[in-house]
Amino acid sequence: MLTNINPKLPMRNKSATRDFYINQLGFQEIGDYEGYLMVQKDKIEIHFFEFKALDPKENYGQVYIRTNDIDGLYKSMLDHKTAIHPNGALQNKPWGQKEFALLDPDNNLLTFGQSI
Repeated sequence: MLTNINPKLPMRNKSATRDFYINQLGFQEIGDYEGYLMVQKDKIEIHFFEFKALDPKENYGQVYIRTNDIDGLYKSMLDHKTAIHPNGALQNKPWGQKEFALLDPDNNLLTFGQSI
């Protein structure tokens, strides 16, 4: 039986990744190891592996995170002055989701969505 999924995304700089996820997105650190970082918010856990040679322009890491308060989450991001992806403003999508997206310091795409 499958019980959970925890995506693993690349990071170039652990301090920058930690700062972004904790101070911008409100996650908590739950693990810090040599070349590895783990953060959690509510029921969402994301892991990061060190990849110093990563070229952010060639990074295709993506995570889709579902929420039950898309409007409140979006407002929180704006209140924290978190940069929203230029093509990722909050909007209703034809597939029945209300979504917005942003990029982390390594260009991992985080899309947040709620069913409408």
